[in-house]
Amino acid sequence: QGSGTVPGLIPAHLAGARADVNPDEVASVIWKYFTELGSNAKDTVDQLQQTEISKQLNTLLKSNLQSVSAYAEDLQERLVPFATELQARLAQDSQRLKEQIQRELRELQAKLAPYADEVHQQIGTNIRQLQAKMSPYAEELRSQVDRGAGELQRALEPYAAELRERLQDNAESIQASLSPYADRLQQQIDGGVESLKGRLAPMADELKAQVEQSVAELRRGLSPYAQEVQDGLNRQLESLTVQMERAAEELRARLATSSEELRAQLSPLAQELREAASGDAEGLRQRLAPLAQQLDQRVGQTLEAFRQQAAPFGEAFGKQLVQRLEEMRGKLDSGAAGVEDHLELLEKEVREKVAAFLSTIPPPQN
Repeated sequence: QGSGTVPGLIPAHLAGARADVNPDEVASVIWKYFTELGSNAKDTVDQLQQTEISKQLNTLLKSNLQSVSAYAEDLQERLVPFATELQARLAQDSQRLKEQIQRELRELQAKLAPYADEVHQQIGTNIRQLQAKMSPYAEELRSQVDRGAGELQRALEPYAAELRERLQDNAESIQASLSPYADRLQQQIDGGVESLKGRLAPMADELKAQVEQSVAELRRGLSPYAQEVQDGLNRQLESLTVQMERAAEELRARLATSSEELRAQLSPLAQELREAASGDAEGLRQRLAPLAQQLDQRVGQTLEAFRQQAAPFGEAFGKQLVQRLEEMRGKLDSGAAGVEDHLELLEKEVREKVAAFLSTIPPPQN
């Protein structure tokens, strides 16, 4: 801080940089670091601590803040001690939380025991309602995948016909027009994939809203049986919400990844055309003829493979949610919590604490 800045304040030229740092990404780095620490032998932990978290945060901040390295350094200097202290505190919290969840769950089970049948029925009803709601969503996702893939296929069809027609021209004319043609093909592929992503992304948002509604209905149904142990019930439902929301985020990520894989599989078509154009004009027709013949077929096969992969995501998501509810029913029956319960809540705590910490770094004074 020897540059004339007031300690704790960020120099004015670094203002606005903070917006580039996503608290969730910082939290992911810190959480990943904690879970890795947990699986390391105790004696390596102390040596690991400062350097490892420092390295990981440095990489994240550098990739997000290329323009303002001084800000990244300042932020890292603050984050490393914060993360190290948080880790020490969470090690204690983890044990305390584990015991607390276990105790609450036993109390909850004892209170619910006289109403075991009603509770079973309530969760069973909830599962059936969820299945009934998820079924149309899965269908809708399937039809959006089909529709998006079909649109892209129709958009790319004229390119194969155009390429076959071009083969009738003289070699120099083909060579001159091939590069712009490949660019147009690539633009069409990019545009089609973006439009497909735009079509599929809202599905994950709708599913997330559906999850919240489902947990709220379950809370209403179970609350009358858990009068004096609402905290325990709330914590179990909170854990259920975290699991279900994570499943919705995974679905979003899988749809985006599948769309990007589709782009990666179609883009080489444009690249092969560029490469064909860069060779000698003499053998150009020979190089292009098989490509012109295969273009339709390769586009069709690639899109079909995408359909097969992405269409069932909705059904898989629905099954995952039902499984979470079944597990919840099992926990209320047995009074035993799994290790993932307290880990999910710990991770949530880490994310909240990191977001809170980042929000306390004051803006610059004018």
